[in-house]
Amino acid sequence: MSKVKKAIIPAAGLGTRFLPATKTVPKEMLTIVDAPIIFYVVEEAIQAGIEDIVLIQGRGKTAIEDFFDTSYELEDKLGKDGKTHLLERLVKIREMANIISVRQKQPLGLGHAVLCGQKVVGHEPFAVLLGDEIMVQKQAEANTIGRLKSIFEDTKSSTVAVMEVAPSEVSKYGIADVEKEARGYFRVKGFVEKPKPEAAPSRWALPGRYVFGPEIFDELQNAKPGVLGEIQLTDSMNSLAKKSPVFASQFSSDRFDAGDKLGYLKANIELGLDHPEIGADLKKYLLQELMPHLQKGTSR
Repeated sequence: MSKVKKAIIPAAGLGTRFLPATKTVPKEMLTIVDAPIIFYVVEEAIQAGIEDIVLIQGRGKTAIEDFFDTSYELEDKLGKDGKTHLLERLVKIREMANIISVRQKQPLGLGHAVLCGQKVVGHEPFAVLLGDEIMVQKQAEANTIGRLKSIFEDTKSSTVAVMEVAPSEVSKYGIADVEKEARGYFRVKGFVEKPKPEAAPSRWALPGRYVFGPEIFDELQNAKPGVLGEIQLTDSMNSLAKKSPVFASQFSSDRFDAGDKLGYLKANIELGLDHPEIGADLKKYLLQELMPHLQKGTSR
């Protein structure tokens, strides 16, 4: 089967960069304007034609599963008050995809989280979207996962998203060693996890969007844990690239690392500026009230 209809979204991390907020609230449930981070990720998958979404969750993450479930009392109250439009986006998501929850019993790394979804995915190709990376497509073309799906369905080979970063940033990401393909994307020779700038094979970083064939599970099952006892997805991707074609593609979506404090704030500001209810007022505030203080180098 070459059509990509399933996706795994790892969302089991502890969210330590957002403590104390994430002590009781999953990082993925922190809001960007008026929707949680995880909602934007699921929405991207569905817009790309994904039908089954597997959420990989850890202990204390049941709020994510509850969010996508039906809330009878709330929905009944909104219906009686004529305010069903407030949940329109969520209901649409619920109707278009099956949300499946799988527990990652131990925090053994991203590779292990993906492996936890194997029993649901089976022998089909699937997408992986990191649960704290937001990608918003503003142009009338396929979003990031849609682009990767298209390449996979054409080549029958695993395909990952890449973005070019500054030399000072390469140590924050998995990095792809690539060579240009005539078809407009890259052939991957290998991957390196968070290399030092002088040792990096390129500046093409992995921002957290992938489409794999089921053979990646064989690599994950045979992967050796690293120093911290974690199974790195990048290691298995590297071993896969040595055996069979793996491709990499750039993307046009706006990307926000919402798992980082600064990236989270940037996402709120930029998506807030595009919001139909508050966009104009937020722009006015930034230009007329905040900008003069920034220009003077003073705090408000």
